[in-house]
Amino acid sequence: MSKFADLHIHTHFSDSTDSPEEVVAKAKKEGLCCISITDHDTIDAIIPARAAAQNDLEVITGVELSTEIDGKDIHILAYLFDLNSPELLNVLQKAQETRVKRVGLMIEKLQGLGFKNISVDEVLSLSHSKSVGRPHLAFLLKQKGWVSSIYEAFNKYLGENCPAYVPKYKLSPVDAIDVIRKSGGLSVLAHPIVTGKDELIPQLVEAGLSGIEIYYPNYPETAINHYNKIAQKHNLLVTGGSDAHGAAKENTYIGKARIPYEYVERLKDAASKIKSR
Repeated sequence: MSKFADLHIHTHFSDSTDSPEEVVAKAKKEGLCCISITDHDTIDAIIPARAAAQNDLEVITGVELSTEIDGKDIHILAYLFDLNSPELLNVLQKAQETRVKRVGLMIEKLQGLGFKNISVDEVLSLSHSKSVGRPHLAFLLKQKGWVSSIYEAFNKYLGENCPAYVPKYKLSPVDAIDVIRKSGGLSVLAHPIVTGKDELIPQLVEAGLSGIEIYYPNYPETAINHYNKIAQKHNLLVTGGSDAHGAAKENTYIGKARIPYEYVERLKDAASKIKSR
């Protein structure tokens, strides 16, 4: 019987509505044998997910790091790293502290626009960690009835060039790749069709990029073929996942995009070589 994995899932420790336990239950229901929880800038969900999974579901380490190069957001997924890596933990702590500070600055701008009854603590209450961001603030604006939708919150106030927007501290992708390698893990370029910066891939490969996320919800076959060719050209590992965010992202769900378990085995082989150096 074929075994499948979903290596891109979020929980309420970042910007999903699902708890780690709910993620595990959904993954089991979908018949998956392996998942990776790749929350934004936090690894807090991994241990509770493993506790819930017991021996019925494999949970490999994962995290999604926000990076920027030439003014373009690049998301780098990390897999199979050491959970206690001081290099990675320092980067995550700085990212979370910066996220909280950024939310405070955006709230100050919103207050200047007349939205007085809003605080950082209210935003923090929407997440189970300090990995907060614009989606949480947008949800709060909707919850208070100040906007009719998350889209309106971004379109009017929180999107780039909007009056309450504040840029976020980001690593460079090269620095992120280096930190992931030092933590014993593998770096993977997330959702390249969304990122739309294929010309940067050779530079990232030179910096040590391990893989590319090819299987992703609603990717057309032409895109899958295109990125498979790029992976072959640069000898990159192939991954995939649903990028599920619970009810916060309606166009996907756990297991919607999945990969054969043999892809996970290839990741493990590559990671073991890094750890043995």
